[in-house]
Amino acid sequence: MISQVSPIPRSAHRHKPEATPYVDLTRAEWSALREKTPLSLTADEVEKLRGLGDVIDLDEVRDIYLPLSRLLNLYVGATDGLRGALNTFLGEQGSQSGTPFVIGVAGSVAVGKSTVARLLQALLSRWPEHPRVELVTTDGFLLPTRELEARGLMSRKGFPESYDRRALTRFVADIKAGKDEVTAPVYSHLIYDIVPDQRLTVRRPDILIVEGLNVLQPALPGKDGRTRVGLADYFDFSVYVDARTEDIERWYLNRFKKLRATAFQNPSSYFRKYTQVSEEEALDYAGTTWRTINRLNLVENVAPTRGRATLIIRKGADHKVQKLSLRKL
Repeated sequence: MISQVSPIPRSAHRHKPEATPYVDLTRAEWSALREKTPLSLTADEVEKLRGLGDVIDLDEVRDIYLPLSRLLNLYVGATDGLRGALNTFLGEQGSQSGTPFVIGVAGSVAVGKSTVARLLQALLSRWPEHPRVELVTTDGFLLPTRELEARGLMSRKGFPESYDRRALTRFVADIKAGKDEVTAPVYSHLIYDIVPDQRLTVRRPDILIVEGLNVLQPALPGKDGRTRVGLADYFDFSVYVDARTEDIERWYLNRFKKLRATAFQNPSSYFRKYTQVSEEEALDYAGTTWRTINRLNLVENVAPTRGRATLIIRKGADHKVQKLSLRKL
């Protein structure tokens, strides 16, 4: 007698959830993780920190950035403990004490990553364990305009090849190594170029925040084919600020309109010429710049690095954070 085989339950045919290195959290779930972390910023301070067109307010700071500052404070403490354990194992107690904790902040043009970086600097500097928090943007490591023009890269400004990547990596490596004083070039958005004979000096910070489009890019292989150490290899934690491409485009164009009415009016502004044409002509230029430079860079170079981040912050159409993905350990 042939035994009857029971039918396989329909649920067994369903695909298992795709494995992911991240745990996804809603805004409410993330906000609950701040516990009793005090809000140390005022509304006026938040107003000064946010970028043009950004809508971050005290509620956003309380719900999103206080939990993040608490998490980062825990990471800093845990990293110090791990470093101490390693030094004990190596018999080198105290030999690496005070090594700065380095955070990378990445994302598209106009997504609000600069505001995120400034907020983190302000919040983290209020923790007594690490009061010295420095913020450096990768703009200072863009090649000077004269060099970009000579290499035919002006239409690729912001792409990985438009930076002095070796100097940027060496700058962070020197800070990570504990050098007493490290300097970096200074970039001016007013003149759209590196400022001659001006340097930013960083002196042994507790935490260094590095903000820029391509900070999560993996290292390129050397001429000998060997893999080199890249900028992101020096990060202890990294944040990618994410949003839908169509939302970022709208934010970019709105910001351009506001800049046209404010900063571009400065006689020294590189973009002053766009205040002397009609708004339609100016916005047509901005739209072309978005499509041929910023969007292209986002799709080809910036967005593909999202999966390398420790934390992905996803914004909705109103600039408010809706969801966060935290990499598992």
